[in-house]
Amino acid sequence: MKVAGFIANRIAFNQQKSFSRFIIRLSTVATAISVAVMIITVSLANGFQETVSQKVFSFLGHIRINEKQPDKAIISEETPIEKNDLLANVIKKDPAIKSIHPFATKYGILKTKDEIEGVLVKGFDSTYDFSNINRFIKEGRAIQFNDSSYSREIMISDFTARQLNLKLNDRVLIYFIRPDKKSSEAGGLPNIRPDKLTITGIFKTGIEDYDKTFAIGDIKLIQRLNEWNDDEIGGYEIFLHDYHKIDDVANEIYAMQYFPLTWNTVSVKQISPNIFDWLSMQDVTRNVLIGFMVIVAIINLITCLIILVLERVRMIGVLKSLGASNWTVQEIFLRHSLFITLTGIFFGLLFGLGLLWLQDATGFITLKEEAYYMSTAAVKIVWWQVALICAGTLAVCFLVLLIPTVLVRKIQPVKAIQFR
Repeated sequence: MKVAGFIANRIAFNQQKSFSRFIIRLSTVATAISVAVMIITVSLANGFQETVSQKVFSFLGHIRINEKQPDKAIISEETPIEKNDLLANVIKKDPAIKSIHPFATKYGILKTKDEIEGVLVKGFDSTYDFSNINRFIKEGRAIQFNDSSYSREIMISDFTARQLNLKLNDRVLIYFIRPDKKSSEAGGLPNIRPDKLTITGIFKTGIEDYDKTFAIGDIKLIQRLNEWNDDEIGGYEIFLHDYHKIDDVANEIYAMQYFPLTWNTVSVKQISPNIFDWLSMQDVTRNVLIGFMVIVAIINLITCLIILVLERVRMIGVLKSLGASNWTVQEIFLRHSLFITLTGIFFGLLFGLGLLWLQDATGFITLKEEAYYMSTAAVKIVWWQVALICAGTLAVCFLVLLIPTVLVRKIQPVKAIQFR
């Protein structure tokens, strides 16, 4: 064993220029690049999926409860339901639930002197936790509520503000279609109700469909416009501690004893299926890229060891003629493979994590926000995945590298010494 170690070190660390030394270093660099690419790929894919999904969750919640509307678009004005405080309190007691609050939406038209823009006003009450959307606020603050009447404040998106040339604290005229029972019974048209609201916040989610659609206001305004009583709402939005449990929790809520038969639980994945289908496709892309990197690393190391064996055929012949066993000679090349793999993993780990840290600190990799829902590539390092990549690379490469060393057993000393 000491002889094998001595010879392997002499070949690998020989200060004189040799083809073996070059091949070992080249294979080490290739292994390091493969490990770094796998770590970077996994971390960027994690960061991308986490950032986009959290944007959707923060803005829409994880689960919605509303009236069953099979033929109606999910993002639209809701059929009103009666508040059910008993059910809401039971849901709150579930340890998986972070919060639950009522909401309602209503279409309106924002109008300035020269421009108009349609929006879907999403109304909340004072129980809503605005920390969910504070991360999206570019200017100003969230709306404030009062007990006596509805709040005359509104938050609009950066897109809407630019379209209408509006700024923070501007007052904007908004028109709502208000139901008029008398007019409807007489066959007339519903009333167009104007109101003036103050812009207290401008937000930007980076998700174009949301930024072009939503504004945020007081649910009391929507109740007043729809001629609902104080107990009528569009539905409930539920936030979870762990978004991986969305489907399980939605099914549990739907199966609750006090859950009305005419209500439904809707997962946010059903509200924005295109986004989540797209995120799922990133898993395929990530796995394919990692698969290619593993194949490249394996082929690289096998090729390296075959070249080393062929280049050292005469040395193998001399060692065998001096009484070295096949295992002793094999051990020389296995030590090379172990050196290449461990060194490659170490430097690949350093390079990959260093590049990810730099991206997290500076955001030098930029993205087109309209296409990717973020302006810079997000990073999320999952340490067990990093450890699995390193351990998997070591195990797979070492096992595969046993194959070329079998060539050593077939080399005959007499022919090997004469090999040119």
